Parts: sequence; structure tokens; C-alpha cells
Amino acid sequence: MRKTASIASILLGAIMIVAAIATWVVVSSTLSDQKIVVSDDADCAAGSTVAGPISAYCQAKVIDKHTLEATDGRTYAELDREDPLRETAMDSAFLQASLFTSVVAFGVAAMAAAMGVIFILIGLGIRDVSTRAASRTDATSTD
Repeated sequence: MRKTASIASILLGAIMIVAAIATWVVVSSTLSDQKIVVSDDADCAAGSTVAGPISAYCQAKVIDKHTLEATDGRTYAELDREDPLRETAMDSAFLQASLFTSVVAFGVAAMAAAMGVIFILIGLGIRDVSTRAASRTDATSTD
């Protein structure tokens, strides 16, 4: 039973790490394909291509900044339905949500990779305990 648990834990950990890496690569390449460059007036990562969690977050924040400047500090929900700036605010909210979703995807991928490492360590720990228990049983039975 211990051997099965050990193998299952190590295998699950490896699968989680591979899935995390694949997710990170897909999200990163999808963002890169959009050729988004963080605005020069951003508080962070200015001028860099949006391809990772930090640049995506920085671009989302600068979009919010630009939108609030354009709408006199009002959000989509605060603008009248007939206000022509409402569409700008709506587009802004959509872009920000998309960028923040990619930030969350990067975070989930990192967490999955960390959990994969933990599962591998648990599996190795189970294997080590099992090996030590077996060697003690062998030593006891030969006495």
C-alpha cells in the first residue's frame, strides 16, 4: 500500500508540474501574440511587452488610470447610459478583466507547480519511510 501511495503521489506531482508549465507557456505566448506593450506612463514595467504576470498587472492598472482620466474619475457603473464615454469605460473594464484573469492564471500555474513539488516530496517521504520500515523488519527477523 505504501509503495502505491508513494508512486501515485510522485506521479501526481509530476503531472501537476507539467500542467503548470504548459499553462504558464500557453498564457504567456497568448499574451505575447497580442503584442501589447505596457504604456510608458505606467507605474511599473513601462515599455515592456505584456507576456507575464507583472507586465499584465501593470498594463491593467495603467488602463484603469487612463480610463479614469478620460471619464473624470467615473467608472462604467457611474456613467449615464447615454454618456458616450460609457463604451470607453466598458471596453476598459473588459481589457482590465482579461489582463487580471491572465494574472490569476499565472498564479494558479505557480501554485500547481508548488503543489506538484510538495506531492513529489510526500511521495519520496513515503518511499523513504517504507524502505526504513522494511529494513528494520528484515533486521529484526534475522535476529
